[in-house]
Amino acid sequence: MPFAGQLVVFSGVIVLGALAGAALPLRASTAHRQVGFLAFAAGMMFGAAFFHMLPEAFHGGGTRALFMVPAGFVFLFILERYVLVHVCEEPPDCVEHLHPVKGLTAFVGLSAHTIFDGVALGSAIAEGVGLSTFFAIAAHKIPSSLSLAALLKAERRSPAKILAFVAAYGLMVPVGALLYFGLDRLIRFAAFAPLALAFSAGSFLYIAVSDLLPHVNRHGKQERFQGVVGLLLGLGLLLALSFLLGDHGHG
Repeated sequence: MPFAGQLVVFSGVIVLGALAGAALPLRASTAHRQVGFLAFAAGMMFGAAFFHMLPEAFHGGGTRALFMVPAGFVFLFILERYVLVHVCEEPPDCVEHLHPVKGLTAFVGLSAHTIFDGVALGSAIAEGVGLSTFFAIAAHKIPSSLSLAALLKAERRSPAKILAFVAAYGLMVPVGALLYFGLDRLIRFAAFAPLALAFSAGSFLYIAVSDLLPHVNRHGKQERFQGVVGLLLGLGLLLALSFLLGDHGHG
């Protein structure tokens, strides 16, 4: 199958998978289930950062690449605090739901990482090994879309808007692949990728510790127990994926 055909098929499946993953938190109705999904999302963010992104960044760029981790963390902090304006700043107005800006922050952080997944997919298709890379990316995009949908639902966005955000997030894969083929001669992606991964890991850690876990901790004992379970399940899932897809799979 030619490049264009592979890219269309792979991207279509990834977007559909992302939408399927988003459907799970959309169906959650009770408060403890919603908290569980947010904690699960936080666990997956931690797992993606520690089990996939940081090891691969270190493998490709050494210790120097890891200096980009705090850069990614601080970038999202500045973006959320000074660029994306909060609708409400202080309790009690915002106790019951997340700042609407936090969903946008998560969308930016996840999408930035997904663009480089698309770069990896474009590179793999060019080298004739696109199928294996596609499976690795799809396996991570489905739970990541669950994370994004859970956060967007917690800030009370409509299902239509949530699905639109998730679809746009999934479409970052073909955007990245097209960037690879358009800019491959200008940018040394092999040297740049470890820095981008470490930067994305910092953004994932910021989303988990600043946006997701504080919301989980604001609830009662029953919901907090659900939060612990969700956090451990998210970590366990990404740990399992790291073993199943190899030490340095694409995510």
